Amino acid sequence: MTEPTFLYPEAIMSSEWLAAHLNDPDVRIFECTMYLQYGADGVTARNARPEFDAGHIPGAGYFDLQCDLSDQSPDSFRFAMPSPDVLAAKLGEMGIGDGHRVVLYSRDTLQWSTRVWWMLHAIGLEKISILDGGFHTWVAEGRPVSAAPANYPPASVTARPRAGAFIDKDEVLDAIDAEGICTINALTADIHRGDNERYGRAGRIPGSVNVPAASLQNADSLKINSPAEVARAFANIGAEQNGRVIVYCGGGVAATLDAFLLRQLGYNDITVYDNSMTEWANDPEMPMEVDS
Repeated sequence: MTEPTFLYPEAIMSSEWLAAHLNDPDVRIFECTMYLQYGADGVTARNARPEFDAGHIPGAGYFDLQCDLSDQSPDSFRFAMPSPDVLAAKLGEMGIGDGHRVVLYSRDTLQWSTRVWWMLHAIGLEKISILDGGFHTWVAEGRPVSAAPANYPPASVTARPRAGAFIDKDEVLDAIDAEGICTINALTADIHRGDNERYGRAGRIPGSVNVPAASLQNADSLKINSPAEVARAFANIGAEQNGRVIVYCGGGVAATLDAFLLRQLGYNDITVYDNSMTEWANDPEMPMEVDS
């Protein structure tokens, strides 16, 4: 049996490569970290600007996912995908242009960098990578850190949207019990079982299976698990490479780590439920399932 491999290794950037190419004129580095805070009133988010300003990878800019890159419509959800043209314009303002190599990184977990990666992938960018191990590995290896702001001149991005990168609530509802569709919950096992009401009503989308995003990266190094380990995680829950895979989480962030790695393994029909349980669990008309 052939050993699994990642099909797009250039999208998983090593710290060694980045250290050697920090000053390349076509490289654009951006930190994507956000912090979720859980309280009695639900989930709130804050940016990591203070941490970024205190020290970041030299030359990097900072993406505030909520304020810079997400849909700002009054009725939109926290991290909702904006229109392709709006996102492309914002990227251009921040110095990303057609042909640039974009390297995304985050702290504590890779899911913030994969969220932005999936958004950029959805509007057609090709040369985009996440930093394996993120800022944690960069610092642990003794690599340089700077407090200087980025100095990328404005550029221009051409949006070439990829159909189907994201899915909405009605499409997810239609997929319940449909043949040939595997729906994956990327949240933690306790939320999947229904032991935690973090996002509203407890439970999961009926019929969905659980591959927590956190289980796909090493808890200490934050590096992505081996292709064999990742492939096993998805095979164990019945995901089929030629079938359709829907991935969801709390707000469309953790799901992108699963989706990113499914793509690396050759799954060719992957979509992310953008608003995920923030929308679903708070709509009483949407069915929920819990462990008995």
